Amino acid sequence: MIRLAVRCDPEQAELVLAELAVLAPGGVEEVAGEGFVEYAIYGAEGELPDLGEEEAVIAGGMVEVEATEVADDWADRWRTFHRPLLVGDPECGPAVWIRPPWEPERTDLAEVVVDPGQAFGTGAHPTTRLCIDSLISIARQGGPFGPLSDLGCGSGVLAIAAGKLGWAPLAGCDNEVAAVEAARENAIVNGVKASFERIDLKARLPELAPTTVANLTAPLLEAVASRLLPENLPGTLICSGLLTTEYDRVVAAFRPHGLLETDRRAMGDWGSLVFAREARS
Repeated sequence: MIRLAVRCDPEQAELVLAELAVLAPGGVEEVAGEGFVEYAIYGAEGELPDLGEEEAVIAGGMVEVEATEVADDWADRWRTFHRPLLVGDPECGPAVWIRPPWEPERTDLAEVVVDPGQAFGTGAHPTTRLCIDSLISIARQGGPFGPLSDLGCGSGVLAIAAGKLGWAPLAGCDNEVAAVEAARENAIVNGVKASFERIDLKARLPELAPTTVANLTAPLLEAVASRLLPENLPGTLICSGLLTTEYDRVVAAFRPHGLLETDRRAMGDWGSLVFAREARS
């Protein structure tokens, strides 16, 4: 069995993942490090795509490529790699427990079950964790709850976590058909009622709920901001998927619409922002 790893800059991550998801619809392993993101796919020799020995061009940028042999027990090691994740401190209020299906459940926490075989996010990425952490903070303050929109839903982790914390009804969208299907399946597995649809956010926006989460790259967040209308503004907007060096450009994109920054968080190179709609007299 061969492990084919592709390492890229965080700025390239979303585009590289999108291309690898096409090559390996069965799943992509993700590792986030200081200044890089690494994606890996597994397969028998001759089954994997030829990306070059040391570097390749993917999504228009150079990436590092490394192919290594893995032991016969790679399937068990895959399970070992994907461990449960606790977001938030249970002693301080609501917390979210994200786990793969084979790990024990935690009925005392807001639990989200996600199969890491799907290539659209397991909740472990810093940007997802930052969004969930902001949702937890809002929940601990007593809301506001109510409807929630998830832009760029991926596997639906954010919408499902929000549903477990008290938001409803839930809706999400993604440009990838397979991601929408994965989100729908995960909502059923988790017993959460949510609707997901395919939408290209560069072309149009769905109707936004009073609470909206957008785990997107900075350019896509700017595209979302450019399409906002006065009648389609969320009261609370949680943005992630951006780098900490991109805070100012994202803040500047939403400020003209009366969405003002109320919080910013960071995890390594990754950052998140929370906006609130400015009160109108």
